[in-house]
Amino acid sequence: MRPMKFGFGQPVRRVEDQRLTTGAGRYTDDIAAEGALHAFVLRSPYAHARFAVADVETAGKMKGVKLILTGADVSGYGDLPCKGHVKTTSGEMSESLPVPVLPTDTVRHVGEAVAFIVAETLAQARDAAEAIAIDWDPLPAVTGIAEALEKGAPQVWPDRKGNVAFEAEQGDRAKTEKAFAKAARTVSLTVVNNRLASNYMETRACIAEYDKADKRWTLTLGSQGSHGMRDLIATYVLKVDPKRIRVVTPDVGGGFGTKIFLYREYPLAMIAAEKLKRPVRWVADRNEHFLADTHGRANLATATMALDAKGRFIGLKVDLSAEMGAWLSQYGPFIPWVGTTMTPGCYSIPAVHVVFRGVLTHTTPVDAYRGAGRPEAAYLIERLVDAIARETGKAPEAVRAQNFVKPTEMPHSTQTGPVYDSGEFEGHMRQAMDVADWKGFKARQKASAKAGKIRGIGLACYIEACGGGGPESSTVILEKDGTVTVLIGTQSNGQGHETAYSQLVSQHLDIPMDRIRVVQGDTDRVETGSGTGGSRSIPVGGAALDKATGILTDNLKQLASEKLEAAVGDLEITEGAVRIVGTDKSLDLAAIAALPGATPAMLKVHQSWQPPEATYPNGTHVCELEIDPGTGGTEILNYVVVDDFGVTLNPLMLQGQVHGGAAQGIGQALMEEIRFDPDGQMLTATFMDYALPRAVDIPNFHFETRNVRCLTNAIGVKGAGEAGAIGACPAVMNAMVDALDRAAGIKAMDMPATPLKVFTALKEAGYRL
Repeated sequence: MRPMKFGFGQPVRRVEDQRLTTGAGRYTDDIAAEGALHAFVLRSPYAHARFAVADVETAGKMKGVKLILTGADVSGYGDLPCKGHVKTTSGEMSESLPVPVLPTDTVRHVGEAVAFIVAETLAQARDAAEAIAIDWDPLPAVTGIAEALEKGAPQVWPDRKGNVAFEAEQGDRAKTEKAFAKAARTVSLTVVNNRLASNYMETRACIAEYDKADKRWTLTLGSQGSHGMRDLIATYVLKVDPKRIRVVTPDVGGGFGTKIFLYREYPLAMIAAEKLKRPVRWVADRNEHFLADTHGRANLATATMALDAKGRFIGLKVDLSAEMGAWLSQYGPFIPWVGTTMTPGCYSIPAVHVVFRGVLTHTTPVDAYRGAGRPEAAYLIERLVDAIARETGKAPEAVRAQNFVKPTEMPHSTQTGPVYDSGEFEGHMRQAMDVADWKGFKARQKASAKAGKIRGIGLACYIEACGGGGPESSTVILEKDGTVTVLIGTQSNGQGHETAYSQLVSQHLDIPMDRIRVVQGDTDRVETGSGTGGSRSIPVGGAALDKATGILTDNLKQLASEKLEAAVGDLEITEGAVRIVGTDKSLDLAAIAALPGATPAMLKVHQSWQPPEATYPNGTHVCELEIDPGTGGTEILNYVVVDDFGVTLNPLMLQGQVHGGAAQGIGQALMEEIRFDPDGQMLTATFMDYALPRAVDIPNFHFETRNVRCLTNAIGVKGAGEAGAIGACPAVMNAMVDALDRAAGIKAMDMPATPLKVFTALKEAGYRL
C-alpha cells in the first residue's frame, strides 16, 4: 500500500478535536428547539412494589404543567424490546419479559419510571412530580446473584421460577467429561465480575418534535446508532412506519455500549410531542444515570481446568451466572452468550463446556458495557491460569507458553465456535515482559520491602472477538468543488470517526482532511446504518468506505482518461489530481467533477461490506504495583501493553483507545462497583459513593504493537475499541494477588480491590507491618 500524507498508517491528529475542545461541539442538550417544553421522570423509590396512581389531577393543574403520562395513558403502545435471545438448554429460544413504556401496577427496581411530566420549565415539572399521589404497597426484594438463586428468594417475575430467566450452554459436555475423567489434576477458581455504571461524560438526553402536517417525528438524541433507534421505536413501541421518524444524533459524549439501547424516555417524549404539538426535551441528571441506565458486567463464575501429567490443558468447565437485573434488556441475554464463546482465551483446549444462566434481581437491568462479555471471559480464564501456575509451582508465563495456540495452528477453531485467523500470542507476551523488565522484578521487590511496601507483578494475555456481525454500507461523493462527502451509518461517540474515515478517503484520493466531510447520525441523510458497537466501525464501516472510495477512484480515472488522452492504466492519483504517470499533465478533482461525463452515477458510489468472520485482536498487559499495608492503598508503578491489531489505520488514535480502555479496566479492578442494600436501594448512586479513577490513579502507559494482519478483514484491521478494558482487569488483579500471596499467602481476591478490602485481607491473614 503506497503511503499517503494523510492516509493509512499516518499518526494524524484528530480533526474533530479543535471543535470539541474549544466548546464548539453540539451535544443534544446544546440544541435549542423553539418553544420546547421540559420533561421530568417520576421514579420508584422502591425496588419491588405494587402501586396505584391515586391522583394526577392536582399535579396536572399546577402552573406550567402541560401533560402527565402514566402507565394507563400509554398502555396501547408496545413493550420495550429484547433482541438478544439465546438458544436455551431445552432447545428453545429465550423469551422476553413484558416491559411496557410505563408500568401500570408493579415496579421492579429503584428508579423505574412511573410517570412522565411535561411542563414549561423543568422546575415546574419537578414540582408537579412531587404532587402526584401514589399508593405504594412494598414487596420483598432480592439483590445479588447468589441471593436470588437461594431457595425461597423473592420472585422478580412469577413465571421465571428460581429467578432464572434462561439457561444455556456452549461447547461439548460429553467430550469435556471424558477429558476430566483422565485428568492428572484439576484446578478451580471462582470469581466475581463486579457491576459497573458506564459514567460517560454526557448523560442521556433527547428532544422530540412532531410535524403535524407531515405526521413525522424528529428525535434528536445521543445514541450509538440512529437507524437502530428509529427502527426499534417505530416497530416495537409506536408501531408506525419507520419512515415517519427521523432520528438525528449530534456529537455524543461517550457511549460504551450503554447508549445503544432504547430507553423509555425516548418514546415518551415523542408521544408527548405529538399530543402537545410542541417540542419536548428531557435531560437525565447523574443520579438518573446510575438508577435508570443499564449497568455492565455483574457475573459470578466458577472455572475448572483439567490438566494432564505434563501440565497441558485438556478440558475446561465453566459455570456462570450473569445478573440480568429486573428484566431482560435489549441485548441482555446475548452478553453472556457472546462472552462465553471466548472462554478458551488464547489457549488450545481440546474440550470445553460452559453452562450459563441469566439471573433476575430487583435491580437496574444489565446489558452491554465496553467489551460486552469478552472482558468477563478474559478475566475468568486469565485469573484461572495464574491460579494454575501457583498450584503447580510453575511460572505464569511458562504455563501460558505451554498452552497457547501456536501461529502454525492458525486458523484455529475453538471448542466454543470462534475461529482465530491469526495471532502470535507467545510473541507479544515475551515482548511485553521484556519491555516491563520482568526479570528485574525481584530487585525492585526487595527495595519495596525495605520501604515497608508490598510489591507484585502480573500479566494477562487476552483475545477478543469484535468487528464482525452484519453488513455496513457507505456512500462516498465527489462534490462539484472537488471536496468529498462521506455518508455512513456508524456513530462516533468520541472515537474520532471524522479523522479515521477521512484517512481512508485520503488514502485513495490523496487530499487533505479539510476537504473531506463525514456525515453520520441522520436517518434522513444516511440511507442505512448498523451503528457503532463491538469495535466494528473501522473494521466493517471502514472496509465498506474503502471499497466505495476505490470504485470512485476508478471512475475518476476513467473520466480523466478521455480528457487527458491516456489509458487508464497510465494514470495515477496524487495530491488530489489524476495525473499521467511520469508527467506533469493532470486534472484536479474539481476539474474532473465538471467534465461532461461526470454524472451522479460516476461521482457517487454506494457500497456495502459484510465480514465473513469476526476479527480477533489480542495482546498482553503487564502490571506492576505496590501496596501500602498500613492503608491498603495501591499504586500502579508500571504498565505495559503490547497488542496485535492487524493493520493500523492511525497509531496515535489507536494508542488513545487503548489508554482509555485500560483506564476503565483499572477503575473496575481497584475501585468501581455498583452496590445495593438488601432492600434494593442503590448505595452508590452518586459520585460521593461511586469511585471513578482520577488522573492520579492512572499510570503512564507504555504501549506498542506487534501486529499480524487480519486475514478475514478486507483492510486487514482488527477492532481496537474494547481491547484495553479487556486486558486490564486480569493484569491488575493478577499483580494484586501476586503481591498479597508473596506477603501473606493470600491467593484470591475479587474486584474491586479497594484499600479497605486489601487492608482487611492482610489483617485477617496475620500480616504484620
